[in-house]
Amino acid sequence: MNLISRHLSASHIVLDAAFSNKKRAFEAIAQLFETHSHIPRSAAYEALFARERMGSTGLGHGVAVPHGRVKGLKDTLCAVVRLANPIPFEAPDGAPVQVMVVLLVPENANQKHLDLLGELAGMLSSETFRRELLAAPTPAEVHRAFLTAQVNPA
Repeated sequence: MNLISRHLSASHIVLDAAFSNKKRAFEAIAQLFETHSHIPRSAAYEALFARERMGSTGLGHGVAVPHGRVKGLKDTLCAVVRLANPIPFEAPDGAPVQVMVVLLVPENANQKHLDLLGELAGMLSSETFRRELLAAPTPAEVHRAFLTAQVNPA
């Protein structure tokens, strides 16, 4: 089992969401964390945007890994959002983003945060894995893809 699958549940997977921009996506993701994990929406939103202000979390190839640190968070949370229509994300390749894998980590989880980001970068570097995420018909299938994903070095 990989690190990501330990922190991702099917209830944190949203497929074919419609957002006009990054701000709207982060607002909805913050609401998702508040609803399902009881994290204050404002804390999740601010954590994601604080990191994004430092530079885009778009990786390229239509994927992004927005992430942030949340004071008082006990354990890492993960969500996956697949968009109905890609949105601009200032990714290095200029491609809009259609899949976001979102991480919220405890404020002092430095090494774990880096390990999770490295693992995600390795997974998402696989064209096969990205295609699987785009084609999955249900949140359960996206979850299964993460459970069975091979972790390649980034």
